[in-house]
Amino acid sequence: MILVNTDYITGKTFEMLGLVKGSTIQSKHIGKDIGAGLKTIVGGELTGYTEMMNEARAIATKRMVAEAEGLGADAIVNIRYASSAVVQGAAEVIAYGTAVKFV
Repeated sequence: MILVNTDYITGKTFEMLGLVKGSTIQSKHIGKDIGAGLKTIVGGELTGYTEMMNEARAIATKRMVAEAEGLGADAIVNIRYASSAVVQGAAEVIAYGTAVKFV
């Protein structure tokens, strides 16, 4: 499966199959939340949340790819990611794009 954030793939002609997406909502345990709260006082990267968001993007991407494979797609073009806070310490990540089949 080819994944790109452009609306074309050099050297490939394809037909669009439709929109595909994958999403997840992730959170960290209370200990990480407390540690992150303290970290905001002194500044710096909140590594627990960075890890959480990386994991969430990977899960959302995997679910998007599974949906595209179900349509018989060869690739997903124009991939985008979005995130939003659901509750404090939890975020939703959605990955979406257009499933395509090579001709």
